[in-house]
Amino acid sequence: MTKLSSSYREVLAGLTTSFALVPESLAFALVAHLNPLMGLYGAAIICGLTAVLGGRPGMISGAAGSMAVVIIALVVSHGPQYLLATVVLGGLLMMLFGLLRLASLIRMVPHPVMLGFVNGLAIIIAMAQLDHFKIRDAGGLHWLQGSALLLMLGLTATTMLIVYLIPKITRRLPPALIAIVGLAVVCSAFQLPTRQLGDLAHIAGNLPRLHWPQVPWDLATLRIITPYAVLMAVVGLLETLLTLRVTQEITATGSQPNRECIALGAANISSGLLGGMGGCAMIGQTMINLGSGGRGRLSGLVCGVMIMLYIVALSPLIEKIPLAALAGVMFVVAQQTFAWASLRQLGRIPLSDAVVIIAVTAITVWTDLAIAVVCGVILSALSFAWQQAGHLHARREEAAGHTDYHLGGLLFFASADGFLALFELDRDAAVIRLDCQHLQLVGQSATAALETLQQRCLERGKRLQLVGLDAGQRHLLRHHPELVGA
Repeated sequence: MTKLSSSYREVLAGLTTSFALVPESLAFALVAHLNPLMGLYGAAIICGLTAVLGGRPGMISGAAGSMAVVIIALVVSHGPQYLLATVVLGGLLMMLFGLLRLASLIRMVPHPVMLGFVNGLAIIIAMAQLDHFKIRDAGGLHWLQGSALLLMLGLTATTMLIVYLIPKITRRLPPALIAIVGLAVVCSAFQLPTRQLGDLAHIAGNLPRLHWPQVPWDLATLRIITPYAVLMAVVGLLETLLTLRVTQEITATGSQPNRECIALGAANISSGLLGGMGGCAMIGQTMINLGSGGRGRLSGLVCGVMIMLYIVALSPLIEKIPLAALAGVMFVVAQQTFAWASLRQLGRIPLSDAVVIIAVTAITVWTDLAIAVVCGVILSALSFAWQQAGHLHARREEAAGHTDYHLGGLLFFASADGFLALFELDRDAAVIRLDCQHLQLVGQSATAALETLQQRCLERGKRLQLVGLDAGQRHLLRHHPELVGA
């Protein structure tokens, strides 16, 4: 009975998530100047394959906007076939990343960067829903007006209210599913003149067919697609691994990040060979899946299969879903994804961490996820280096025939100059001993600082001795026997 109940929740979670994945995939395909079916094919294939093969059950992947943005120039200049070749090459790079077991590098992303990433994507999710309140005509894109806008706002607010209230009544059905299906039935029964999913694009089509991208397979093509493939792989892997960490924290379960990278690469290769867009993990749809009870592989597989069914058989029904219902669900997802606690903590955490959170959030919203994460890591690294450089200290003691310096802290590139300023060589005895028991030596900058100190001692006719060295310190100084053996 428990197993049946679990499978029941997984199926409903996958169904709910598929409703939210369709408009996103259509919108991203249109942004990239592609046939909308390419977005749906990519969503179905990537979602299904990563669910079965990936290392993070419960996480939803699909045709992501972050990857769509980076290939617009390629599509405009060379066409969709070059995009498909790029998706295949990008998938190969993702697989190579996982096979080389490089996913552990995600541990180098500090927690403030994670918070900025989550907050930035939550804002992007909310901002993306505003497009549903606009309509395109001969004069361009305009906001809805009058009764049309009021109806859209009312239905969106009703959806959000249903999603918030249903869990207080029952948890047998996902609240997002009840809201979407309920509003679709009401709008259809009362013939309410509101925008529907079919207004974005018609999604009827056939099953995708396997074919090689129709491009010249030569070095010229490789030079064209490689920069885009590398960028797609970097953005896709970053968003996937960061979403994996968020999912892991929410579910308090383990993950296999390298396996997820390999599965994501295989899914992108398959998508490219079957005429679909590239993709990666999607935090909004993942939050919907988790919130609807999806914790295993079945929910992701159901989501991918349902999207394919919408294409080949169920498009007349799916196209009647009100955009207001989908917008309302995604507004709730954005609200629940945003780390509101990070705002309350801004005044209580170090200023450097607060700056990183705000910077990564802003850069994610206004530019690009990859740039935001790289900037966040650099800011965090510089802050760490600055703080550690200030922790280097020395205690000077005079003894019979020698001067002792008891050192502590981290000796590395940022603290090397401060290290040399700790000593009073002209006042010291003929023998100067450095107690390195509590000193950490990092990199060539540490050895260079010690060499400089030794040279200054020799110029004054004094001898430098290093005592208390551990095995790691001796290994770092192995090419400098004059220091170790002093």
